[in-house]
Amino acid sequence: MSGKNDEERIVLSESGQNGQVGHDDDDGGCGSCIGGLIWVFSMILIFCTFPFSLFVTVKQVQEYQRAVIFHLGRVKRGGAVGPGLFFIIPCMDTIQVVDLRTVSFDVPPQEILTKDSVTVSVDAVVYYKINNPLSAICNVTNAAQATRLLAATSLRNTLGTKTLQDILADREDIAKNILGTLDAATDPWGIRVERVEVKDVRLPQQLQRAMAAEAEATRQARAKVIEAEGEQKASRALKEASDIISSSPAALQLRYLQTLSSIAAERNSTIVFPLPIELLGNLMPKQ
Repeated sequence: MSGKNDEERIVLSESGQNGQVGHDDDDGGCGSCIGGLIWVFSMILIFCTFPFSLFVTVKQVQEYQRAVIFHLGRVKRGGAVGPGLFFIIPCMDTIQVVDLRTVSFDVPPQEILTKDSVTVSVDAVVYYKINNPLSAICNVTNAAQATRLLAATSLRNTLGTKTLQDILADREDIAKNILGTLDAATDPWGIRVERVEVKDVRLPQQLQRAMAAEAEATRQARAKVIEAEGEQKASRALKEASDIISSSPAALQLRYLQTLSSIAAERNSTIVFPLPIELLGNLMPKQ
């Protein structure tokens, strides 16, 4: 052996080098001979079964798909192919088709203990797409499943550092934090996370009743304060009116007449008209 490995060697770039998948062109003599024999056997089989062999040698991918071709276990030079028709050699080439459209999935409800020791159930929705088919095939076993698990973990870790008030009030900031975490983690897999939205925050029933009682008590206290302030302003206005009326005896008589006029306008059958005590005293017989 010359120190070269006869097996496939896909060189994966380190982080910071755009996550590209390289190709190892080195091949041992034994691998070349076996590959040549398989190629000759495949070509003879294709020509003998022509035109029926076209059904297995000509493949098609849609506009939104890309095909990663492995030639004897190696990534074929040129990277992913598509869209359209392409030719493969049976027994030598295998293909894996990758969908480039945006995929959405629901993160299952997560039971989370917040920073202020409150248990809440939170679910979210994530939108992502594959922008590098080679990395999505060669760097991770199942890109979709890995993204789902990572989204659930990121949701739990992010919300675990927030209080209940922050979760209820700052959903947009929380979604941005989760988006940044997911996008950075899935970049080596050739996945770009486009959007994360926190759908619903469900509180325990006991906590909901406690919060409702607290909100009701707060509203009642505010109503009592407003009512007291109104009575205070009304008493001040009445005091000022009484001071003005008491300064002129005729003003009090005019007020009596005005009250009588307003009562008569309502067509009441009974009218109660107040009389001054001094007037009644003059009408009573003197002892």
